Amino acid sequence: MILQLNPSMMVETPLGRGQAIFIIDYGMHQNTCWVVALEKNGIVKHFDCNDVIIATNFTYHMNMERNTNYFAERETGK
Repeated sequence: MILQLNPSMMVETPLGRGQAIFIIDYGMHQNTCWVVALEKNGIVKHFDCNDVIIATNFTYHMNMERNTNYFAERETGK
């Protein structure tokens, strides 16, 4: 099954940040495959679900733990 993400979502991958556009599910015996267009060069790559992390979204407070240094630096003015 192929699911087109509408709207797409920003994710972090081993190759950098990108926009997830599709998810491919091969069945219960395999991990899902995320199809991501990389932000830095637009190349479309396939990633195992274990390699994809939803990007931080400050508005919806998604994945805030990855950015604890951001808040510490902001408070100290560094």
